[in-house]
Amino acid sequence: MYKYAYNGKEPFLIIALLLLSFFLSKPINVSAQVLAGTGYKVSLAEAVQFAKSQNKWLLAANIGQDASAEDRKDAYRNALPTVNASASYQRFSGLTLFTEGLNHANTGPRKPSSNSATLGIDALFNIYSGGKQRAFESEANSRLSLAKLNTREQAGNIALQTANQYLELLRLYDLRKFIGEQLKRAQTRLNNIRSLYKNQKVTRSDVLRAEVASSNVALSLEQNENNISIANQKLDVLINVPDSVMIIPADSAGMRKPDIASLLPLVGLGDVSSYPVQRVTENIGLQAAKLKGIQSGNLPSFSLYAAYGLNYPNYLFFPPVDQAYSIGFIGLKVQYSISSIYQNRSKLTASKLRVKELEVQKEAYRDDARILLKSYAIRYAEALKRISVNEHSVAQAQVNYKIVNTKYLNQLSLLTDLLDADNLYQESRFNLVKAQTDALAIYYHILYSSGNL
Repeated sequence: MYKYAYNGKEPFLIIALLLLSFFLSKPINVSAQVLAGTGYKVSLAEAVQFAKSQNKWLLAANIGQDASAEDRKDAYRNALPTVNASASYQRFSGLTLFTEGLNHANTGPRKPSSNSATLGIDALFNIYSGGKQRAFESEANSRLSLAKLNTREQAGNIALQTANQYLELLRLYDLRKFIGEQLKRAQTRLNNIRSLYKNQKVTRSDVLRAEVASSNVALSLEQNENNISIANQKLDVLINVPDSVMIIPADSAGMRKPDIASLLPLVGLGDVSSYPVQRVTENIGLQAAKLKGIQSGNLPSFSLYAAYGLNYPNYLFFPPVDQAYSIGFIGLKVQYSISSIYQNRSKLTASKLRVKELEVQKEAYRDDARILLKSYAIRYAEALKRISVNEHSVAQAQVNYKIVNTKYLNQLSLLTDLLDADNLYQESRFNLVKAQTDALAIYYHILYSSGNL
């Protein structure tokens, strides 16, 4: 009989290892539910949120926004004084003097010294430049606003693509369920027909047709599995996860749909909040800032400048003195470009015309947004009605299939009628799911087109 050495610490060690294994096998604080061996169960809202935080196009847009923020800081720093420091040293050769052309030459040292050096600092501060600095800052602000708007629009676009792809995957999963049930019905029907054939109640033709129908359903199921794999990879790219990750829809097509009344405020304000209208509004501000910058060229500028330096030798006296000296000054500089009177005339006119062009474009974008959102609202109401109609159709098609199936088993109908009834039931179920997902897709289009996604 084997003997084990007993240690009082061993039970505690075993319990600790078991607890550690338990916690490592459980996901902690994750919003997407992990299904062992099958994949990640993700809701529609979670998929959209993942895409808006992880998509590569959004990461690139955020980098561009950060760059615009740095450009804005640089524009404001441009108002600070310009300060330069300089230093120089020269060592001169001997001085050669020529007389009577180049016939006679005398060489001697440079007076008062062969060395020369300067060390100084100067500063220039812009007091007034006709509003050019403020126009430059306004232009930088508009560019930053455009970069932020581009990031929001890109996020909305990615969210819309993700929602559409998620709904497509949801349709395929429901279709997998429907085809699987249809395959079971086909196999049951085939077994029944074979029994009837053995009892010589049906012909061999019915058996062959039932076998063909069962094979076609099996092939449709395989095709649907391939479509699921493709749709899953597209969704993986949108939310920026490895292609091997399997996403399983946690929501169903029958999830709650927003009431049409709750979407009317989005439709009513869409001609102001839509992304194209917001973009052209920011472009108008940008062009207005450029216009102010051009106008500032027709005005004088005032600058305060100063300098202080150490120099050697002293050239302020004549003859020069072999000594170092320091001196500084402060002054006011006034400048006006006379050529701006005729050089800026066409630039100014062109800039004003571009502002008017953008204002007309803004009205056109508002018209397009208003028409688009009203069309989506009509389609959404139509989709909600189609859901109720398809729900009724599914119930009728199910009853019809049961009746025809009973008749066929009692030899009161043809196999063709039974297959048609089965296909009608299958089609009505998928049409219901399509109507439900189409309504959600239209809802997300309304959110994006109104600038709220």
